[in-house]
Amino acid sequence: MHRLFNHPNILRLEGHCMMEKGPKWEAWLLLPFVRRGTLWNAVEALRDRNVFLSEEKILYILHGICLGLKAIHDQGYAHRDLKPTNVLLEDDDRPLLMDLGSMNHSRIEVNGNRQAMAVQDWAAQRCTISYRAPELFSVDSNCVIDERTDIWSLGCVLYSMMFGEGPYDMIFQKGDSVALAVQNSISIPENNRYSPGLQSLLSSMMVVNHLDRPHISSILSQLEALHPIVDGQATTRI
Repeated sequence: MHRLFNHPNILRLEGHCMMEKGPKWEAWLLLPFVRRGTLWNAVEALRDRNVFLSEEKILYILHGICLGLKAIHDQGYAHRDLKPTNVLLEDDDRPLLMDLGSMNHSRIEVNGNRQAMAVQDWAAQRCTISYRAPELFSVDSNCVIDERTDIWSLGCVLYSMMFGEGPYDMIFQKGDSVALAVQNSISIPENNRYSPGLQSLLSSMMVVNHLDRPHISSILSQLEALHPIVDGQATTRI
């Protein structure tokens, strides 16, 4: 998966080798060290001080995440485990998508109960529960799962940047049912920090029926209307 991409918003693979471990083999990957750590590290550090990311910074980071996702989707794949701990931040706030271990073909055709259960079981193992799209909790016996699972997860990442935690993090931590919670429309906390446009963008991603959820190109269009981008960089330095 790493070798499919050469993109400024996807963590690059510097090298790899196969190591024999008894009867098995291990793949060793050499990846760049990113000093600042993950997006979650940044969000958590601010939250602990009761401080939140500015809208301008959120839009800048979100734009980079979207560009990385678009590169993945354009190749016919989906990330399937997008979350703040799988986004690294460079010193200039450029986001890097990492952990491509759950990535698979974007379009999964499901025909029959057995295949539906297989997809559901795979998602339970490989897609983090509080960022998992609703259609992966209860897979229909005759459906098509597509890359818009990533759009739901992207909405959860945006929510975490805005409010300091994912929309379903606390539900999971309390032991309540995330599978049940994601079947209902999201409630956005009342706040004066962020514009109606940003909150509308968030709502557009968190649509329960994946067939009504936008594709990444539509999200990018909405995003760039909120915050014009010049040569891939925000017009105002953050």
